[in-house]
Amino acid sequence: MHMNDVYKYFGTKETGLTSEQAAGLLKKFGKNTIQRNKKQSQLKSFLKNFTSLMAILLWISGFIAIFAQMVELGIAIWAVNVINGIFSYWQEHQAQKATDSLLKMLPTYAQVLRDGKPQQINSEDLVPGDVFIIQAGNSISADARIIKSNALQVDESALTGESVLVGKQAQYAHGVGRFAEANIVFAGTVAGSGTATAVAVATGMHSEFGKIAKLTQSEKHHASPLELELNHLTKQLSLIAILIGTIFFIAAIFFVHYPIAKSFIFALGMIVAFIPEGLLPTVTLSLAQGVTRMAKKHALVKNLNSVETLGETTVICSDKTGTLTQNQMTINHLWLASHEFTVTGQGYVNNGHIQMNNQDVTIAQHPDLEMLLRVSALNNDTKVEQPKNAGDNPKIIGTPTEAALIILAQKAGMNVEEEIQKVPRIGELPFDSDRKRMSTFHKVGDKTTICVKGSLDGMLPISDTILDNGTVRPITEADKQQINAADKKYAAQGLRSLAIAYRDANDDDRLPNDPKDWTIENAETHLTFVGLTVMQDPPRPEIYEAVRKCHEASIRIIMVTGDSSLTAKSIATKIGITSDNARVITGDELAEMHTADLKKALEGEVIFARVAPEQKYRIVSTLQSNGEIVASTGDGVNDAPALKKADIGVAMGVTGTDVAKDAADMILTDDNFASIVAAIEEGRTVYSNLQKFLLYILNSNMPEAAPSILFLFSRGLIPLPLTVMQILTVDLGTDMLPALGLGAEKSEPGIMKQPPRLRTAHLLNRGIILKAFAWYGMVASIISTIGYFFVNSQHGWPNIALAASGPVYQEATTMTLAAIVFCQIAAAINCRTKNSSVFSIGIFSNRRIWGGIVFEVALLALLIYVPFLQGLFNTAPIDWHDWVLLFCIPIPLVLIEEARKLFMRKKHAPKSNVA
Repeated sequence: MHMNDVYKYFGTKETGLTSEQAAGLLKKFGKNTIQRNKKQSQLKSFLKNFTSLMAILLWISGFIAIFAQMVELGIAIWAVNVINGIFSYWQEHQAQKATDSLLKMLPTYAQVLRDGKPQQINSEDLVPGDVFIIQAGNSISADARIIKSNALQVDESALTGESVLVGKQAQYAHGVGRFAEANIVFAGTVAGSGTATAVAVATGMHSEFGKIAKLTQSEKHHASPLELELNHLTKQLSLIAILIGTIFFIAAIFFVHYPIAKSFIFALGMIVAFIPEGLLPTVTLSLAQGVTRMAKKHALVKNLNSVETLGETTVICSDKTGTLTQNQMTINHLWLASHEFTVTGQGYVNNGHIQMNNQDVTIAQHPDLEMLLRVSALNNDTKVEQPKNAGDNPKIIGTPTEAALIILAQKAGMNVEEEIQKVPRIGELPFDSDRKRMSTFHKVGDKTTICVKGSLDGMLPISDTILDNGTVRPITEADKQQINAADKKYAAQGLRSLAIAYRDANDDDRLPNDPKDWTIENAETHLTFVGLTVMQDPPRPEIYEAVRKCHEASIRIIMVTGDSSLTAKSIATKIGITSDNARVITGDELAEMHTADLKKALEGEVIFARVAPEQKYRIVSTLQSNGEIVASTGDGVNDAPALKKADIGVAMGVTGTDVAKDAADMILTDDNFASIVAAIEEGRTVYSNLQKFLLYILNSNMPEAAPSILFLFSRGLIPLPLTVMQILTVDLGTDMLPALGLGAEKSEPGIMKQPPRLRTAHLLNRGIILKAFAWYGMVASIISTIGYFFVNSQHGWPNIALAASGPVYQEATTMTLAAIVFCQIAAAINCRTKNSSVFSIGIFSNRRIWGGIVFEVALLALLIYVPFLQGLFNTAPIDWHDWVLLFCIPIPLVLIEEARKLFMRKKHAPKSNVA
């Protein structure tokens, strides 16, 4: 659209709108703000922690316990549910305090032309048709068409994810990829250098920024895999409890001949006994521990359930810049007519040297090299500020490319600041995206030099001569072919080339005498070509190991970037994400691709380059429809929709926008891909530990139920060996801390050499049920029952009837309780590993478990010897020799389980060496 058509459409002109026109347009288009979806109320956020299936099961269990005349147990179950809900709400509220990030990204004020004169207005009042002024450092308030520009360069990384400044101008020029129109600037981006005047064409939710925000907000919350799994687990546990209750209800009526009412009460008691009341708080606290451990590994998780979802990840959609790479442009090759050089070191620090044939060189030996470095340093508007504190990153004020040139000169031993002072700048021709170069004029005494840097395709046609071994000679076609061949060689490696040239302006009759009269047409001709500086954003050093771990763990990595196809494939193959055979799909190709073709492409090696925000969203959605659990990384506004859609959205904490952080489930505080892999390992460990303490908690159900079974089938001849309050002691007292200790267990060897768990796999599987009830639980039932009869035998049984009340009965139930506790000590130790020997990981290495064991023994002693607690829990003191027997219980149980694990390791040794 021609500029006059833009003015006509909005009823504006170069001098801007009138105040009346602006008011009318404000009514028509609305405020220049980003509308937010209505947030869930704090009350709803609070109540949702009490309405999960597991929480509902506990509410029902408490009601059943009270109805079955176990009032204390019912109240205790409800109290646990309340405490757990409050803790869950607090944990997530702390991690997800609402921030108004989208609004925060827009500037507060804009400089507009209204009524023919400049005015400063609130950016919310900016309307389509407003003419406004852009200066270096300004955040841009609206999508706008440029009227006139003076070397404007814009940082569009918030939209594209790529940190290279983009040149903008008044003339239309179509670039590569989304947001590439040279004469359009976009809301939410930042002017890096230069100035411009532009007319707003879209504001608020109608801007590209707003469209992305709308796409992000439209994505609904989906239950995480762990939420689905806990719901499934709740159904399983409910089914088991009801099935057992039904069996005993029928047995009580037809075998024991109990009255129906009494049988029903008994069955309800059995149902409560088989529901692990401590499971929900243990899961919550274990996930909270996972969040804490991940934070130490530079991964901040906002939602507790996201911890375990990480462990199920099958595909990581990763951005390139700053995540896989360092986001620090580095020059690593130099091409001159006489020599090629390599440059060591990475990043914006002077940590390398210029070398030829692996030997350091000095600029005194190579005058061509000295000229290239001098032109690079003088034709430069960037400063690199080194960090004051160890561990901080250098700060660049300017462009990444120019920062790399400054560091290059420093690596050669050049004092850039002194050089600039010795050879002051007297004029310049700023960079623009049309000619793709920048020229600066410098004078020392009577000597004047024009320094030029820019793209090779724009530089060669205006170069007449070439610097070769200190001599300026005419440039030949053979020279140009050699230069182009070198450029293509570097481009094939994903490297970017920048051409360097100069012109000696002394005694040049083709130039006006006054540098103020020098123009693009008369100054940027007859150049002497010096060489190429070749650069890239280098991969992070630790990325290679992280990628290897992902491959071992059967996790695919798909690069989704706004960068070029060549650069994307070069980095992907270099760090091992893909092979050379990987397919590269550009954003334009993706736009024409049918969903079925995309699904097929995603099954193989694939890289996506030059993609738009909605395309990244589409890639994630299609992967999910293929049954993948997707983690997606990002840092810009453009990444927010995909972050929200992914099973795990991972935002960058250092370079990431607040929009991306809000949309994500996890934030990397070091922007490092390796931290994702560490978090995935932690997620797998959390799931493994959930199964361990599920086994630990469930196995105590059997010895808790056994006394009731004995009581029932003996028709009351065997008094209840365990009271309701003693059952409560195990479920909510002695079991809790060792279970939490299991939640802190470190990864077992080989956990990242296994594929992600199948979606059809469940926390509670056949193996855990058999081990909990038929092995650990059955052994504990037998031992605790023996303890009960042992005490009675010391007081005359079987010659006299079993005590149903009084001191002997209290001592017998105490011994039953104590035997269960010491069996659980053995279970806590045995549950630490699945098939590995507990001695191989260090039997005392988990201090939390041993702290929990000390706690449960101390709690047991308090219940036994404190008079007030004796009356409440129906306990009585036991003799010292009883304690000796109790402390002996865990030893054979641990050794027997070690023998079983040894047998399993030998049985499966040929198939797998993973514990």
